[in-house]
Amino acid sequence: MSTPSENQKETIISLLATKSVMKQDVYSNTIAIFNQLKEILKEKADFFADEAAKIDSRVNLFYKDISLQSMQLKVAGDILDFQMHSNVFGFDKSNAMYKTAYVRDNPLNAFCGIINVYNFLADSYKYNRLNDVGSLIARIFINRENHFFVETKTQIGYKYHNFSIQPISKENLTDIVMELIIYSITFDLYTPPYDSVGQVTVYEMQEKSSSAALRTGKRLGYGGHHNDQGRTFDDEAHL
Repeated sequence: MSTPSENQKETIISLLATKSVMKQDVYSNTIAIFNQLKEILKEKADFFADEAAKIDSRVNLFYKDISLQSMQLKVAGDILDFQMHSNVFGFDKSNAMYKTAYVRDNPLNAFCGIINVYNFLADSYKYNRLNDVGSLIARIFINRENHFFVETKTQIGYKYHNFSIQPISKENLTDIVMELIIYSITFDLYTPPYDSVGQVTVYEMQEKSSSAALRTGKRLGYGGHHNDQGRTFDDEAHL
């Protein structure tokens, strides 16, 4: 009969062979997909930069590699910031995915790596406005079998809201990137209601004299005032 310590050793070895290996697989898949995204962003930046140059020299696009797990795509007045999380995440058992046969048959399929995509104003970086905020516009989830789903504010949300039947492909990733570009361009800044910015303190005015102290974002009002639309206007021209 096994002693308690032997049972514990067997449990640990079993967990290492299943859960720990699964998490390594998820991480490897996620970073491979992130690298694929890098190549797609470079391709699209080059293509649309050439097309934009034919339209107006003031409108520009470019790709910027930040780190192993971070990159940016500037699209005219916006920046799409892609961030890959280094950890693997599970979901609460109340999540609807646990009702699907795919996850019910093997709960390890529910664990995912995450690639977050944020939309910032390009001027936030240009003028070093450290108080500015970006909006999370998409989260791409990849599991151990390279199956994926997407949480997003874009039009593709209805297409990829459940785990895919097939592993993620370059075609899927390109589709996602194109919709994110469209979303960033069409998601405009709105002027907040007059009364919400009708009064200002001396301190706030002194803060506004420094570009680094300004706080602007597509989900915040200028200086942090919220508008009725949930969107904002910027103090700089937004291309």
